[in-house]
Amino acid sequence: MMNQRTSRWALLTPRARRTVPLLALVAVAGVSALGLSATLVAVPWFVLHSTGSGTWTGLVAAAETAGLLCSAVLAGPAVDRLPARAVSLGADLLTASALALVPALHAVDALALPVLVVLVFAVGAARGPAETARQLLLPDALRRAGVALEAGTGSVEAARRIGLMAGAPLAGLLIAVVGPVRTLSADVGAALLCCLLVAALVPFVPRPPGRGGSGEAAASYLSDLRAGWAYLNGDRPVRAVTAVLLVTNALDGALNGVLYPAYGTRVLDSSALFGAMVTAIGAGALLGAALYGRIGRRLPRRALFVGAFLLVGAVRCATLAAGPPPWALLSLLALSGLGSGALAPLMMSVAYERVPEEVRGRVFGMLTACALAATPLGMLGAGPVLDGWGLTPALLATGVVYLGVTLTPLVFRVWRELDVPPVMKGPATDRSAPNAEVCRPSL
Repeated sequence: MMNQRTSRWALLTPRARRTVPLLALVAVAGVSALGLSATLVAVPWFVLHSTGSGTWTGLVAAAETAGLLCSAVLAGPAVDRLPARAVSLGADLLTASALALVPALHAVDALALPVLVVLVFAVGAARGPAETARQLLLPDALRRAGVALEAGTGSVEAARRIGLMAGAPLAGLLIAVVGPVRTLSADVGAALLCCLLVAALVPFVPRPPGRGGSGEAAASYLSDLRAGWAYLNGDRPVRAVTAVLLVTNALDGALNGVLYPAYGTRVLDSSALFGAMVTAIGAGALLGAALYGRIGRRLPRRALFVGAFLLVGAVRCATLAAGPPPWALLSLLALSGLGSGALAPLMMSVAYERVPEEVRGRVFGMLTACALAATPLGMLGAGPVLDGWGLTPALLATGVVYLGVTLTPLVFRVWRELDVPPVMKGPATDRSAPNAEVCRPSL
């Protein structure tokens, strides 16, 4: 097998060997997001139209998030011990298998709702390790291509945004033509294509020293988890970013899950305009990710962090509360999307530079878990606020909290460390260099 891989790579030009792995991971990010977006539309649609039950629809929708949350917390040590490429391939195959069972069981009238809940949970549990593994493969691809960290994370985020934007309308078209269950075949195909791209175009990356060796093999699973939490708690800038991520994801959950739909029904009274709102934010986010990839490494991170969150939070909430005409609403929401598109690659750039390679699986999984755990809390809290205060006060209150969180980097000194290179093992990385590497800080 090793000889086959070696001969296949020998056929490529030196330039292709450097760039193809990165291009493959960017493509995988877009394809995976497209499949995910299609599933998020097709599964609730199927349950709602099959049962008419909002309770079952919510339970099935929550099952995938629960699976993703569990795997994000618990699978980190395994991702750190195993080759990232193997984890990515295995998780994608598990995702495709669980999704393929849905139309297969439905065809023989054996798809009971509890079974669907279990399958959707399995899909979520597989997506977490797959995403984390691909994040661990990205630094090596950037090194091979000689691409700066910000450019690489920006490209991955832009591809992900394109996939998310294309997936929902594609799912709507497929549902109208073939029905919601067969629409899941799009996500099955997406998972298999991701598996094929990684297997064919991303080379094996040896595990770094200290990851999975004989000394570490004796370490217990729980001690591995504690090591991840210890690092997350010990690095002050990463801890500060995590705290902000918790609060802002709760606020985003309130906006996306409760206040957006309320705005669409009570203010716009138009599903078409509501869809245009989501598209405008997505288009702005795509442009923001592309701009960050292009110029992000030349900008001070703390200032960019504050500016992006100002657009995502206060500007967005104030726009909705003001109730401007549609052309102004869509323009301002697209502007706020710029901040959303820049934030994800910005935070990943910080994480890549500061988190040691041997614990990245655990720490990245925990960051994902923090984001997932906070989102439903915001949804639960927004409902009573909307009912008790009304839509406009709820939007203004959300914007005020968002603004307070946005200003914390200007108040607390720890945020200044975002613009200070971390202590490295070996030569420090020059972020301004066009071929800057993702270097590993010391613990």
